[in-house]
Amino acid sequence: MTRAEWKESLGVALATLASQKTRAFLTMLGVVIGVASVISVAAIIQGLNQHITDKVRSIGSQTFFFTRFPAFTFDFDHLPQEIRMRKHFVPEDAEAIRENCPAVQKAMPILTRAAFLGGSNEVRYQDNHVQEPILRGAGPELVDVLPIYAIARGRFFTEQEETHAARVTVLGSPISDALFGALDPIGRDVRVNGIPFQVVGILEPNQGLFGGPGADQFVLIPYRAFHKLYPEIEEVVIAVSASDPSMMSAAQDQAVEVLRRRRHVPAAKPNDFEITSPDLITDLWKNLTSAIVALTLIIASIGLFVGGIGVMNIMLISVTERTKEIGVRKAVGARGRDILAQFLLEAMTLTSVGGVIGIASGIVLSVGVAYFIPSLPARVSVFWTLMGLLISLSVGLFFGIYPAVKASNLDPVRCLRYE
Repeated sequence: MTRAEWKESLGVALATLASQKTRAFLTMLGVVIGVASVISVAAIIQGLNQHITDKVRSIGSQTFFFTRFPAFTFDFDHLPQEIRMRKHFVPEDAEAIRENCPAVQKAMPILTRAAFLGGSNEVRYQDNHVQEPILRGAGPELVDVLPIYAIARGRFFTEQEETHAARVTVLGSPISDALFGALDPIGRDVRVNGIPFQVVGILEPNQGLFGGPGADQFVLIPYRAFHKLYPEIEEVVIAVSASDPSMMSAAQDQAVEVLRRRRHVPAAKPNDFEITSPDLITDLWKNLTSAIVALTLIIASIGLFVGGIGVMNIMLISVTERTKEIGVRKAVGARGRDILAQFLLEAMTLTSVGGVIGIASGIVLSVGVAYFIPSLPARVSVFWTLMGLLISLSVGLFFGIYPAVKASNLDPVRCLRYE
């Protein structure tokens, strides 16, 4: 077909759709739903991927942790006995890592007291109080090892305050707001579980990941002060930062070797501790999103299949309704491939219009989700937008072939006698 013939066929296709708007819309509805599902879910996942990346970066791109139990374990009683019987880490383990690992920049022990670990906390200032913050004991290098604990006002505690187990604290921003309101908290005393601590700093706001603990939920005190007040808490986590992101693998290998020697782990035995890096969060998220994408594609495929069947059905009806027209066109010289192209173009026009409506609906839905649910950021993907249009065209091409072939093979004599 020439360009003029294509242009004329497209005009006929659009006129056919315009003449039966309701039937055309109901026919393309499955395509609209399928494409809108793909666009909106892809936008949400892309936004969340960026959100996860930013959060992981805030934890520290060159930081990893050693723990006695696997990450995200809270039901300790159901762990295997060989894991529950593992030895606790001690501060000297962190010191050994610092001294014997050239690829390590810093290593520090961390202690935590929280409701999900079986400890209850309260921080109070006069008549104002905050229930169940997370109380954490750490050294002054915490802000270097974990960028999530950035200081907004005041300062972090010093090496001298750590050495003397000074009763100073750094508060999460929402905790400070709840206790002090418009007052300047720096230099004021709060009571942490009934014990007075002087506020020396306020952390930058950080809400955490999907409702999980971020800097906002923390009350930080020096490690030695924590250990002195709560000697029964022995669950030490060792946070380690590599000297450079490119040295992460070397730093982990060196630190693992030091810990295995200190814990007397035989060469043939596996580690009796766990190593966790921020990449674990990214890997878990990738596994989750791959399942979401697969589910979305299944739902979209069902919608597109239903829409495709509708397109095939309506094109078969169109062939029947326009049998005499087909006969006239063949009688005046139209070839079978011209009729084939005409009906294929009509089917593809029908589904492409549905694809455009689906793309617009998906974009509107994505923007609406981002506006009304800020915790679900959405970023419209150019790739999936183009894919949505390509898929809709493909549906029209695939499901339009049979009606188009049937129309192109009709006998013109019978067509002209058709009533």
